[in-house]
Amino acid sequence: MVVLAILAALMSRLILLNKPYGVTSQFSGEASGNTLASLISHKGFYAAGRLDKNSEGLLLLTDDGKLQNHITNPQFKVGKTYLIEIERLIDNNALNQLSSGIALNDGLTKPAIVTKIPLPTNLWERYPPVRFRQNIPTSWIQLTIFEGKNRQIRRMTAALGFPTLRLIRISVGKWRLGDLKPGEYRELVV
Repeated sequence: MVVLAILAALMSRLILLNKPYGVTSQFSGEASGNTLASLISHKGFYAAGRLDKNSEGLLLLTDDGKLQNHITNPQFKVGKTYLIEIERLIDNNALNQLSSGIALNDGLTKPAIVTKIPLPTNLWERYPPVRFRQNIPTSWIQLTIFEGKNRQIRRMTAALGFPTLRLIRISVGKWRLGDLKPGEYRELVV
């Protein structure tokens, strides 16, 4: 019995949530249907990082402050990977700039890993849908960053003239979104 109690104390719980568009990465402070409280009823969990209200995808929540710090602190270089729909057709010059770092008003971003990808086929519909402009094509990229400045990816693509239309996080470190649908989550013990 004592051994089980010690093991339980050493283990952390982690929730992998597919955060829907329009939901904030907090449990209170907004209309009740627009917070994490509308999706997660577990107590004692805190977001390990954030996704802004207009972003979708993998959000990690944990009951362990040390694990939360390891996930979010840039010194640990935990990669975060996103699928991004951008306005206009991206070129190699822009891809090279994204991978080298972009000068933003709060400093130069760290180098990123970026590739142009075809339209992902396994994505869910977003509500409301992304705005459609018949005369302006879009591109999709996959981008991995190792830091987390406020609205960093949106600012990076905008600085190059490619505004972000849709932003979906698919992984944080070794944890993957997998087949979770918006609003679904999976709990792990780590």
